[in-house]
Amino acid sequence: MKKTISTVLVLLLMFYSFSSAVFAEEKAAAAKEPQKDLGLTAKSAVLMNTDTGDILYSLNENDRLPEASMTKVMTLLLVMEAIDSGKITFEDMVSCSEHASSMGGTQIYLEPGEQMTVRDLIKSTVVASANDAAVALGEYVAGSHEMFVTMMNDKARDLGMKNTSYKNCTGLDAEGHLTSALDVAIVSRELLKHESILEYTQIWMDSVRNGEFTLSNTNKLIKQYKGANGLKTGTTSQAGCCVTASAERDGMKLIAVVMGTPNSKSRFGDATKLLDYGFANWELADVESYKPELSDVSVIGGVDKSLPAECGMSGYIVIPKGQKDAVVMTSEIAEDVSAPVEQGECVGKITLSIDDKILGEYNVVTSKATEKVTFGTSFKFLLRGLLRM
Repeated sequence: MKKTISTVLVLLLMFYSFSSAVFAEEKAAAAKEPQKDLGLTAKSAVLMNTDTGDILYSLNENDRLPEASMTKVMTLLLVMEAIDSGKITFEDMVSCSEHASSMGGTQIYLEPGEQMTVRDLIKSTVVASANDAAVALGEYVAGSHEMFVTMMNDKARDLGMKNTSYKNCTGLDAEGHLTSALDVAIVSRELLKHESILEYTQIWMDSVRNGEFTLSNTNKLIKQYKGANGLKTGTTSQAGCCVTASAERDGMKLIAVVMGTPNSKSRFGDATKLLDYGFANWELADVESYKPELSDVSVIGGVDKSLPAECGMSGYIVIPKGQKDAVVMTSEIAEDVSAPVEQGECVGKITLSIDDKILGEYNVVTSKATEKVTFGTSFKFLLRGLLRM
């Protein structure tokens, strides 16, 4: 009987692992489902929920294309990570190299040897999309532009950006410098985890060099779109006009990536359509509000006859607007387990869904461990009882 129960439990846990993998694949494929035609002019586009990473809309999201200065999202991510780790600070003075000053394109005209704080270089990179400022930052973090580009590609691999290959930290056209709308959304989401970047992405106009050089934000959505708070534009002859636009309304955070539009007006128009679609049709639901009360799990052959179970249900799920009451919670939890049992051992799962579409899966685990009853453990507990007498 015990052997049969153990076998059933193993099979059940194997099913949980398989279903979790299938769920991950279903989420990744969600953007492939039939969706409304928004009439975009872009070659490629993605709408992502910032909190969950869910893809709410996509168009050729894996096509590899030039991204222009949206490249600087990765540049800024590595700079923010260096700051958060204590490697550099906002107030560090950076000396501009010959290489950085020679970038051309959009720039703040740094002179070789000119010094500027990390803070002002970040502001120049974010607001004015300055190529010289971006390279100066990269060189300061990594020691050279080449080493910084290696860091960028390593980070892209770590984030699962399968369609990305960086050749520089600016986004200036270069052979093989390619990414996809999905990858841009992924790195944009990662950058937004560093909330201090929003201090710069929401600047409309500012200056550096004690007010001598004016910066004007290239992202016009900051002024034009309610809730817009970032993130980065990009324009080159090969990439066309691009933007990764972030916005928040009523606690709902979205990222809209648009690539390869014919002009600046159309990129902002496409981003507006994507964001409007997201805010009009989706909302967040607090996962914890669906959390059930869990009973103890019986233990066969254990020192403890039962163990408390717990489920770390937290965060949010994205659901169609107005459908919070339509979310269905189902649980599959083993009635009993055989000792020994480890703390944190998986004994089941809880699933949230709407119309059979899985929105989230959460493991149910034991909150403590217990040993198997043996002659040794029985003697140990008997001796402990005698000593207490």
